[in-house]
Amino acid sequence: MLKNKHLKDWSCIVSKQMAHLSIPQAIGLATWSFGVVMTKSSSLTQVSQLSADINEEKPNTVRQRLKEWYQEAPAKKGQKRRDFDVSSCFAPLLLWVLSLLPKNVEDIALALDATSIGDKFTVLSMNILLGGSGIPIAWCIVRATEPGSWKPHWQKLISRVQGVIPTNFRVIVAADRGLYADWLYQFIESVGWHPFLALPYLGMKI
Repeated sequence: MLKNKHLKDWSCIVSKQMAHLSIPQAIGLATWSFGVVMTKSSSLTQVSQLSADINEEKPNTVRQRLKEWYQEAPAKKGQKRRDFDVSSCFAPLLLWVLSLLPKNVEDIALALDATSIGDKFTVLSMNILLGGSGIPIAWCIVRATEPGSWKPHWQKLISRVQGVIPTNFRVIVAADRGLYADWLYQFIESVGWHPFLALPYLGMKI
């Protein structure tokens, strides 16, 4: 399936770091991530075209394969198709990032963020801060109009990765004032991390 050497090498790395994925899942993730970096776009059309060109395949064939990679199981063709649970990659992804840190580093900073996508979706993400950039290591997407609290979402994201970070690390968790809540502060403390949450303005409703 893969003829391009660089994509093959990247697929091997992804498969090693995400050992819980099946080979087709790892190849799909590698193809997507490789294509996004090379085209500087997350467009299905552009990534499919690039992959088709370097692997000498038909664009429509690659497009369908990449599309099915992220679709829910009922939308996929064939039998024994299954969903891809992206949350299963959060812990391995964080481990991967931690493995790239200098050996003497024992302090890391995480940032919680809520980004609105128009009036349709809100992306809740946890990011590890390195070199002035934030690398997303856990996230979920909620509908902008969805009623209810974000509390269970944040609790689940934190719980997904809390056991991955070595106990000798000092973990600082930052968030802006729009995310401040007493329960969040207390929950971060309960997993042994250090909350650094901006306080809301006086009179602001939480």
